[in-house]
Amino acid sequence: MKKDVDDTELKRCGKLLIKHQLTIAFAESATAGRISAAFAMVPDAGKFLKGGIVCYDADLKCSLLDVPKKQLKEFTPESETVTRGITKGVQTLIPADIHIGCTGLTAPGGSETPGKPVGTMFLHGLQGQQQVLDERIFFQGAPDEIISQTITFLAKHLHQYLKNLK
Repeated sequence: MKKDVDDTELKRCGKLLIKHQLTIAFAESATAGRISAAFAMVPDAGKFLKGGIVCYDADLKCSLLDVPKKQLKEFTPESETVTRGITKGVQTLIPADIHIGCTGLTAPGGSETPGKPVGTMFLHGLQGQQQVLDERIFFQGAPDEIISQTITFLAKHLHQYLKNLK
């Protein structure tokens, strides 16, 4: 696996999370733990990273993170609605200040359609009840490239959010 995640943005996030004394946790589907792993490589990650849940299988989204099966069927496991659901679900499992959920399509075989092709990724973030981010983005490339682009995108947006905190 080549190193192609912008660790500069990750380090900036880490410094700001520590400065603001905030912790973070993740619920990951398509990225399969790579977001958590990327943040774990940031210096002093133990001061802000609480952990993450990999819910690659749709059944785990229901059984572990309490996403209603009806939502999975109606919106698909890779959707804005389900991403919001796994983010709320991880809030009940991992105590942290900020929770981020990610689903998406990194390879064929999911719920891709002409309107939601492979490369479509969803990110949702909450600080308590306040929305930190809610993004539907599209990246091109191999699965590992899509995941790396997603992590870099998340780090840039999270950095911007943290920079604006008082």
